[in-house]
Amino acid sequence: MTEHEAAPAAVTGKDSHNLLLRIVAALVLAPLAIATAYAGGWLWAGLVTLTSVGLYLEWLMVVNAAREIRVAASGSVALAIAGWYLAEDHLQVVLAVLALGLVAVALLSGERRRWTTAGFLYAAAAEIASILVRRDEPDGLIALIFVLLVVWGTDIGGYFAGRGIGGPKLWPRVSPKKTWAGAIGGFAVSLAIAFGFAAFGVGQALPLLVLAAVLSTASQLGDLLESAVKRRFGVKDSSHIIPGHGGLMDRLDGYVAAIVLAAVLGILRGGMDGVGRALMVW
Repeated sequence: MTEHEAAPAAVTGKDSHNLLLRIVAALVLAPLAIATAYAGGWLWAGLVTLTSVGLYLEWLMVVNAAREIRVAASGSVALAIAGWYLAEDHLQVVLAVLALGLVAVALLSGERRRWTTAGFLYAAAAEIASILVRRDEPDGLIALIFVLLVVWGTDIGGYFAGRGIGGPKLWPRVSPKKTWAGAIGGFAVSLAIAFGFAAFGVGQALPLLVLAAVLSTASQLGDLLESAVKRRFGVKDSSHIIPGHGGLMDRLDGYVAAIVLAAVLGILRGGMDGVGRALMVW
């Protein structure tokens, strides 16, 4: 995710180029994500599975475990098989496959076992949550779009508020460029998105505002978590797969935290079969 600038500054040529790359990438990736989410079914499950495998492999690169081929392969295969059965709606099989994958990753890992297993759990949680939230029709699609827009709004609002206002830093030891202004700006945009949904009759205002506030906070904490992991291993970007954004982890850190929390809240309210509806209907 974006690191909020610590103080207002003139836009340099490099900054302008980076911003342009970010905008172009977003204009390509956001419609793709929404279109695939709208299609649902195998298309969404396929995108989620590929992304989850990518997240896992990037995590291994960040923690200097990518050369452990058996660890990378066993985790990736488990995530791929789980994605197949998620598309087929066999949740018990999915949980069994992921449990076996976790055991394999743990047994095959070397000295970084805690980090590799954490990475597998991170990717697996994102995979399951993304499918469960989208699962029921039509509320699943609405819930997923709500989560996506809250995360994107938090990121965009944080970027421009942090860059334009600056001020005190949020957590300089973990992410030196993020500011309180950016955090508050992103939070405010997420509330505006909730207001928009309520204004169009998609849910009640107060529950949506609370949900947006919770998910926006989770998104920003997910961003900080990824920054802490990268700082721990002296890594700037998880990869360079997305122009202007870095890697999948850099782009999806906030989304992973938000979608996992959304899935947990939905399961607590509506069970495994009604996650989307439980999130949007109060």
